[in-house]
Amino acid sequence: MLRKDYIKQSQESETLLIHELSRVKANQGEKIIRFGFGQSPFLPLNSAIESLRNRVEHKEYVSVQGLEELREAVATFHNHYDKINIVADNVLVAPGSKILIYSIIAAFNDADIFLITPSWVSYEPQANLAKLPVTRIQTNFENRWRLLPSELERACEQRENKDRPIVMVFNYPGNPDGLTYTEAELEALTVVFRKYNILVISDEIYGLLNHQGKHLSLARFYPEGTIVTTGLSKWCGAGGWRLGVALLPTTIEEKLKKTIIGIGSETYSCASTPVQYAAIDAYQVGENVDAYLAHQRRILSVSGNYVWKTVTEAGINVHQPEGGFYLTLDFEPFRHVLKAKNIETSKDVCGSLIDQKEVAMLPGSVFGYDDDVLTTRLCYVDFDGVAAMKASEAIGLDKPLPEDFLQTYCPNVIEGSKRITDWVR
Repeated sequence: MLRKDYIKQSQESETLLIHELSRVKANQGEKIIRFGFGQSPFLPLNSAIESLRNRVEHKEYVSVQGLEELREAVATFHNHYDKINIVADNVLVAPGSKILIYSIIAAFNDADIFLITPSWVSYEPQANLAKLPVTRIQTNFENRWRLLPSELERACEQRENKDRPIVMVFNYPGNPDGLTYTEAELEALTVVFRKYNILVISDEIYGLLNHQGKHLSLARFYPEGTIVTTGLSKWCGAGGWRLGVALLPTTIEEKLKKTIIGIGSETYSCASTPVQYAAIDAYQVGENVDAYLAHQRRILSVSGNYVWKTVTEAGINVHQPEGGFYLTLDFEPFRHVLKAKNIETSKDVCGSLIDQKEVAMLPGSVFGYDDDVLTTRLCYVDFDGVAAMKASEAIGLDKPLPEDFLQTYCPNVIEGSKRITDWVR
């Protein structure tokens, strides 16, 4: 029998665990509000669905880097929507953006991995698997959980070995906060990125779901040092299809590019070939995609803003959502009340909410916060996205969604918000 100390430490992603817990409780007859798992409620584009149906005969392996036709489509698509300059030869396709982020990190023998608190649950475990040291840069509610240039510079200056390269994972619209960065904020951060020659993995998987359709890619400001990662899972509702892309800068070190591709060849070989062919039809610039995105954005905006307004009125600290489908709830105003009930950590908050109110959320501790920081992540997508999308399309983009839209198509969003406010009151 192998000794336990010979085995690396890792565990199942907290997002997948909460999804499974919610499923089990629902199967047991409990009325669970699923605010814990960040899965798009919408179906993929019809053109992509039909393409996948018609491409199942493609069982062959293809290039590790991805189908050339798909890479051409991805480059054209993001150059149009993000106003950046990517060539097809610098597009990498993989089974999800998660493995691409890991492959980039794992390509380094030695580097300082900079993460922002809060940040997505898998970044730090990936750095740990690659055996690279992690530096966390703290943020706070008052600064909208945004990375400040002064804090980034301080972290750079306080490093023990200043010769090591810095790789930063940067995510916006954010998971778990649903917030983005302004043009001025990105410009200010770029000054520091350039000064310290930081390689930034800009995780923009929610970029196309900016609620106002005004996402600004970091690659516009820092093109020489930004690798953008994205994919079909969020904007195209195809998480289980596992299709991610990385957009490499034209100035990328050729050795780094070859190493990332080499890691792919030794692990996942290639993304699913039928899904790659279907993705070609998804990555087509045009009115079809424009309308598809516009309907999603306004449904998500109405849903997120309802939760934001409701819990804010109850005294919970939370910022108005700007993209994606998340909110970070800060229960600090209730610390003394909660302590009297032996609720002293973010896990205590989530445990009490699911036990007493059957509302599933993720604790802030899994996003890098200290255990005693009373934050949770709320995902406001517990609704039938197919029905909501059909209703929005029937109403038309020239008209606003009616006041009773959420009550009709997203009742769990209303019910879940009520349960949370009842709990704090």
